Amino acid sequence: MLVLSAACAAGALVLTACGGGGAGESADGSVTLKLVAADYGDKASNSSTVYWEDVAKRFEAANPDIRVDVQVVNWNDIDTQVKTMIQSGNVPDVLQTGGYADKVADDLLHTAEDVLSPATQDNLVDTFAKAGEVDGVQYGIPFVSSARALFYNKKLLADAGVTEPPKSWADLKAAAEAVKKKHPDVIPYALPLGPEEAQGETLIWELGNGGGYTGGDGKYTLDSEANVETFQWLRANLVEPGLTYSNPAATDRRTAFADFAAGKAGMLNGHPSLIQMSKDGGVDYGVAPIPGKDGALDSTLGVADWVMAFKDSGHQEEIKKFLDFAYSKENTLKFDEMYNLMPVTEDTLTEMTSNGKHKDLEPFFELLPKASFYPLGDTSWDAVSAEIKKSGGTAVGEDPAKVLGDLQKKAEQIAANQ
Repeated sequence: MLVLSAACAAGALVLTACGGGGAGESADGSVTLKLVAADYGDKASNSSTVYWEDVAKRFEAANPDIRVDVQVVNWNDIDTQVKTMIQSGNVPDVLQTGGYADKVADDLLHTAEDVLSPATQDNLVDTFAKAGEVDGVQYGIPFVSSARALFYNKKLLADAGVTEPPKSWADLKAAAEAVKKKHPDVIPYALPLGPEEAQGETLIWELGNGGGYTGGDGKYTLDSEANVETFQWLRANLVEPGLTYSNPAATDRRTAFADFAAGKAGMLNGHPSLIQMSKDGGVDYGVAPIPGKDGALDSTLGVADWVMAFKDSGHQEEIKKFLDFAYSKENTLKFDEMYNLMPVTEDTLTEMTSNGKHKDLEPFFELLPKASFYPLGDTSWDAVSAEIKKSGGTAVGEDPAKVLGDLQKKAEQIAANQ
C-alpha cells in the first residue's frame, strides 16, 4: 500500500451506504454495486468516504438504474475485512486497496479489458498499466501512485561546501563526509532498512547498480552479484564510516522522515509526503534524481495502489460504466489533489504538470513515466516481500552474500509452493 502520510495508517472503520440496499439486483430491476475502498484520510472531514460518496452520487444521477454501496475501511483493517467478505460470499464488485495478485491466483477478478473501455484503458500511464499484469494480462488497475527521489537539506549541504546534489554513489559518500565534518550531530544519509521499508530502500539501491529483485525471465535474483555488491558498498562506505544510522536494519522509514523534517538528517530517499513534512519542520529542502553507482538514475522506484473488479456478481457491464466514470479526469484529479498523490492516468498527469499548482511535485512527474516496480504480478511477491522486510536490512551488518542467499532460497521455496 501507499503509506504517503501517517494518515494512511490511522482512522477508524467507516461504513457508508449510497442508495441503500445490499449488493445485487433489486425488485425494481436496478443493480447495486458494492465498492470497498481504503481510507487515505485521518479524520472524518478528509476521509475517502467523502470522495467516494460524491462520485457515487453523481454516477447514480447519470445512471439511475445502478446504485453504488460505498464502504471505506482504514488501511490497517482492509485486507482482513476483504478476506472475510470473500470467505463469507459477500464479495465486492469493485475493490480499491494495495495489491491484487493474490486475487488473480484465486481466479476472482475480471481482466482490466473486461471492465474498462478502450479509451479508459489507453489513458492509463503505460508503466503502471504493465505493473498491473499477471502473465501478460492486466488485472490490477492503477489508482494512485508515488515515486521516490533524493531529498537533501540545502542548508546542511551548503554549510559543508556541497554545491549540488550528488549524482553518483561516490558523490553521495563525499557529500555525507562533508556534512559529518561540518555537523557531527547530524545523520549525513538516513538509511532506513528496518522492517517498515527494507523492501523499498533495498530496491532503490539495487536499481542503482543494475540489480533488482527479478531477472528478465521473471525469476527471483535476490542474491545476484550486483545486489551483493550493492550491500557491500553500503556497509563499507556508509555504515562502517558512521555516515548513516549505526543500525540501519532496525531503523524504519518514519524515523528517517522525522529526522529529515526536523533538520537532523542531510539526505535520504523519500516520496512526496516528505514535502509537506519538510515544510512543516522549516527545512529548506531540494529534490533530485536518485544517485546510482555511476550517475543519477533516469528511473525511480514506483509504488501504486490498485482497483480491481470481481467476477462473482456478474455485473460486468455495470462495473465498466462505473469505472469509466470513476477514471474520468474530473474524479482522478480531485482525489490526487485531495491527498497530494501522483496520477496514474495520462490526462490527469498532463493537467497536473501544466496547471502550475504542483511545482513541488515536478521532479516526481519527470521520473514517473520511467518508474520501476516491485514484481507485483507475481503471486508470491507478498510473502517474499515480508521476508525481505524481516531480514533484508541485516545485509549491511552481516555477510551480504549469506543474507541475500538465504532470502533467495526462501523466495524460491515460496514461489514453488504457489
